[in-house]
Amino acid sequence: MNSIRKWSWLIIGVTVFSLFFMAGCKGGLTSGNNLTAADAPLTVKVLDVGQGDAILIRAKDQVELVDTGDTPAKDSLVQMLKSQGITTIDKLIITHPHADHIGGATAVLQEFTVKQIYDSGQKTTSNLYKQYLTQIQKKKIPFSVVSAGMTIDLGNEMILNILAPDKTLINGSEADLNNNSIVAKLVYRNFSMLLTGDAESESEERMIKKDAAILKSTVLKSGHHGSRTSSSVPFLQAVSPEAAIISLGANNDYHHPHPSTLKKYQDKKIAIYRTDKNGTVTVSSDGKNYTITKER
Repeated sequence: MNSIRKWSWLIIGVTVFSLFFMAGCKGGLTSGNNLTAADAPLTVKVLDVGQGDAILIRAKDQVELVDTGDTPAKDSLVQMLKSQGITTIDKLIITHPHADHIGGATAVLQEFTVKQIYDSGQKTTSNLYKQYLTQIQKKKIPFSVVSAGMTIDLGNEMILNILAPDKTLINGSEADLNNNSIVAKLVYRNFSMLLTGDAESESEERMIKKDAAILKSTVLKSGHHGSRTSSSVPFLQAVSPEAAIISLGANNDYHHPHPSTLKKYQDKKIAIYRTDKNGTVTVSSDGKNYTITKER
């Protein structure tokens, strides 16, 4: 009888744990209190803009937008921002001038008041880039080029530490624009989130050599949409995130995310969120605890 009772309690315990685990996974990852975007001083939304990046940061009194997705998603991006009640963007950060990061910039500049723009200083001859510069000049928006070592103050103890690119840019490969992406670490007290643009292994290696310790972050925005050329093992060891968020389009032509990258996350027990499967992914934090929730 004692053996039967022990096995019964074991089965009950496993069942309860399984139900609890599945319930937790449905809503997302929670550390400490179950925060909501409504009551958290800091929210970061990795917006579902298809194959591209657009990250909305609401830092209590300020609104920041990191990248603007690709051209086909520009109307959706504008609608998403307006649905959040946004009329003014305090800081627009363009990590690099590829179409899937700068494609919605002109629409954003036309539809919203943008107070300040930061980018990596990289130039291209694309029409999208020319339109972006034209809008900046037309509206006389303050413009700054950032590099590693600089900080952007978001107010209320929230800052963006710029970790890349260096003033001396990486040159000599087709991935130069990606490898010179702005990489910024968002810090709010004990919480941090690493925003990597499309930084690939060369940029990752340079950051590790400079200061591996500063890379450690609670959450990682996966570099280059989960490509195999990003999220190197040494980089993941340095960042040591609890969760990774991948911004990408469903059934994209680039086959992102790469299976090898997903395996690296899984091997390190990093929780994975994907905008193609989960829709917009929201991170809410009070500087100590955080919650990650999925749109679907």
